[in-house]
Amino acid sequence: MKNNSVVIAGGGSTFTPGIVLMLLENLERFPIRQIKFYDNDAERQEVVAKACAVALRERAPEIAFSYTTDKKEAFSDIDFCMAHIRVGKYAMREKDEKIPLKYGVLGQETCGPGGIAYGMRSIGGILEILDAMEKYSPDAWMLNYSNPAAIVAEATRRLRPNSKILNICDMPIDLMEKMASIAGLTSRKEMSVRYYGLNHFGWWSDIRDSKGNDLMPVIKAHVAKHGFAGAASATEQHVEQSWNDTFAKAKDVFALDPDTIPNTYLKYYLFPDYVVEHSDPNHTRANEVMEHREKNVFTACHTIIEKGTAAGGGLEADVHASYIVDLATAIAENTRERMLLIVPNEGAIENFDPEAMVEIPCILGKNGYEKINMGKIPRFQKGLMEQQVAVEKLVVEAWVEGSYKKLWQALTLSKTVPSARIAKLILDDLIDANKGYWPPLS
Repeated sequence: MKNNSVVIAGGGSTFTPGIVLMLLENLERFPIRQIKFYDNDAERQEVVAKACAVALRERAPEIAFSYTTDKKEAFSDIDFCMAHIRVGKYAMREKDEKIPLKYGVLGQETCGPGGIAYGMRSIGGILEILDAMEKYSPDAWMLNYSNPAAIVAEATRRLRPNSKILNICDMPIDLMEKMASIAGLTSRKEMSVRYYGLNHFGWWSDIRDSKGNDLMPVIKAHVAKHGFAGAASATEQHVEQSWNDTFAKAKDVFALDPDTIPNTYLKYYLFPDYVVEHSDPNHTRANEVMEHREKNVFTACHTIIEKGTAAGGGLEADVHASYIVDLATAIAENTRERMLLIVPNEGAIENFDPEAMVEIPCILGKNGYEKINMGKIPRFQKGLMEQQVAVEKLVVEAWVEGSYKKLWQALTLSKTVPSARIAKLILDDLIDANKGYWPPLS
């Protein structure tokens, strides 16, 4: 087995310690010789890095560790780049969420106007990291789970079509853990699924256990009554009240098409009025994250640094860290594992735009992925997806062309926005808020 070199882009993220700890728990199947952090916020990264250095020294002192803001130093001699950047950090996420709410439109990190604003910030940052990786380690793979994944994936498809980048999302993984629990299994890895859609915009059409038994009836029965509420999960990642509400609301999303099981994010598109009614325009999800996860992780990091030990320090591996390790292992060791990826459709969904970036099961190995054909999808899902993929493509075109018109069209086309007039009011406020982050629009 090869000893791998990994750089984590977004070294100052609150999710970085969980990735490091998950990597340490899986050294037998994914051996590592070197871990590096890269971030453009040196001060923030240093806190996370010093705490992780303590954990590495205690548990795997043989692994070389460093952190830097220099691209050449970070991206030289690596096999994998694990990227989870947040351009503008939580201060800009708060604006993404609160500006639309001023106009009675939902404020959410990856959906609607907030996701569009975030996407316009993220495209340039992802391309910059991808270009650095290819310049200094041309054989490396980029495992990208930076949000909003759908817009980022469309941008890389269009602007870097030959790059070795895999776009992924952890949210279906958490839901599959919940479904495994509902079905009486111990892990999602005991299930084989068929799933189709866009990122944060998809449906499970078939779920079976390792013996081929159909698990859909028992899972549907639970979701019809409770949504995903009450189902155990392997992660404590989603614990705030807003997530509990999202898990419960899945029962209403499910009612629209009881033949499939929906991704929870569909509530933002199918019940936007409900979301607005249950939102506090002065205290959004961004505030929850800053008050809980952000505070808890950095408090734990400071404690570990002060005590000089990670034992009992409060940091733990989380669900999206496990998925990133599974993906890296599949490539490094050619495991041929079946995993959900965001990939160019190219006929995998037969009756859908071949140039759309869709989220479907794929087989992973050392040469990348092989898509699993999903056949034809129902008219309801197809219609929703066509509208949303048009939004995502317009956002990327607006970024490339510096087009005010196309970004206004994207906002107007979003199912979360009621009219072109409201779309323009939101857009003009977002332009003011994102000066220095977005390309100039005209």
